[in-house]
Parts: sequence; structure tokens; C-alpha cells
Amino acid sequence: MKMDEVTQVNQRLWDRMVDEGCGFTLPWLDLDRNIVRQLANGELDPVPESPQEMYPEHLLAEVRDRDVLCLASGGGQQSAVFGLLGSCVTVVDLTEGQLAGDRQAAAHYGYPVTAIQADMRDLSCLGDETFDMVWQAPSLSYVPDLQPVFAEVCRVLRPGGVYRAEFGNPATQFLDMDAWDGEGYRVTVRYAVRRLEDDDRADFRHFLSDIFNGLVGAGLSILEVQEAPYHFRPLGDAEPGGWDHWLSFVGGMFAVVSRKAEKNGEWRISEY
Repeated sequence: MKMDEVTQVNQRLWDRMVDEGCGFTLPWLDLDRNIVRQLANGELDPVPESPQEMYPEHLLAEVRDRDVLCLASGGGQQSAVFGLLGSCVTVVDLTEGQLAGDRQAAAHYGYPVTAIQADMRDLSCLGDETFDMVWQAPSLSYVPDLQPVFAEVCRVLRPGGVYRAEFGNPATQFLDMDAWDGEGYRVTVRYAVRRLEDDDRADFRHFLSDIFNGLVGAGLSILEVQEAPYHFRPLGDAEPGGWDHWLSFVGGMFAVVSRKAEKNGEWRISEY
């Protein structure tokens, strides 16, 4: 695995987050198979908090026996949903600690998983046209350039395969949770700044043109864009500076669903 400065910084960050028990590193071990199936069928209203990450839900409807790659999405969360739905799941993540969560979830629920430690920018460990779907959590802010990732995703997808990737809105990405001034979260970083200066993490802003033009340039056609449903949770008694409060005011996460061009009638999600 290539260990440039970005890789080294992010590997240290996620090793630390695993040690600290950050929410993104904790496997979902309390999922109910029936609830997961109802989620995939669009029968849940409201959707419980953890599965809200699995949007848009209709992408889950036809994944049984399909080859799914959870890319830079370790921790035993997304992979657990696909495993319970009967997918053939592979997880690629930068840190062994995150992959341990995927193995733990698989052992807990009793489905097989392939867990590979690798950089999302270099998937040479995976063959061409291997997957029907690539599902990516909001991890693309940890690379300076989207193009290597998009190119690798397009390579490993089968014709007609679907890529779902989650992004942060570049306009709000660098609003810090500590920036609450009593009325709102202050914008303190110029929009033109692409990398947040922080010795402990490599966090990059990708403009909308980077995202949409990059996907198209890689050979993927954009099918839909969906805002994250968890932005619309009731505020309740959430305290300023906390994750739920920040999300309610700042929002900004969205998923882009794209597809590799088909040939010879290869599998595709029927809704499209």
C-alpha cells in the first residue's frame, strides 16, 4: 500500500478514532433482519437512526447475491446491512482497526465478509469488473484528488454497476462544531481553501465541479442526488457544539448515485 503523507496522517487519525471509540468505528450489532429488509423495501417511516446512513434506501432493494464493495467504509456498519441483505460483501479500508469492526459484525450475524486493508486511490488488489455496486461512506474528504478514486471505482464496477458516494457540501464542510456564536455557526475559512490546516488530519474540500465533472469524466452517468435524511431530525434538546445540533444547522451531506455504462444487458438496479 502506498504510504504518502496523506495516507500516513489519515491512518494515524483513524487508528486513534478506533482507540477512542468514535461513533463511526462502532459496529452496528443491534440490527434486526426484518427491520433491514423493511428498510430495503421502503417500508420504514420513520427510519431508525443508524440505518438513516443507508440512503437512498431503494438502492438496497435488489442486492441479494450481488457483489458489493464498501469502499473506505470500514467499521462494521454499512457492511452489516449488506451482509444481512444477503450480499457478497467486500470492505476496503485504510486501517486494520476499522476492518476488525467488519469482521466482528460478520461473525455476530453469521455472514461471510472479505476485509482488505488498502488506500481507496489504489484498488490494484481488486480485479476489473468485479462488483455490481460500490457503496462509499463520506470518506472522500480524506483524499486531495477525487479522480484516482473515481477511476478505480469505474474499473472495478461491472457494466451497469452502481456507485453510491457520499460527500460534504463544500460550502459548509469546514464549519467547525466549536464555531457556535449563540445564533449560528460562523464561517471562518475562505471557500477557496482546499485543505484544512490541521496536523492531526488531512481534510480536503472538493468543489461541486470536482464531484460532478469528475464522475462524468471517469465514465459514470449520474442518476440521482439525495440529501442526507439525518439533517432533518428534530432538534430536541441537542446542545450547541454537539453533532446533532451541528447537523441540524449546517447539514450539507449528500449522496450521488452514478452508473457505469451497460453492455449486453448486464445487471442494473431496476428502478432506473
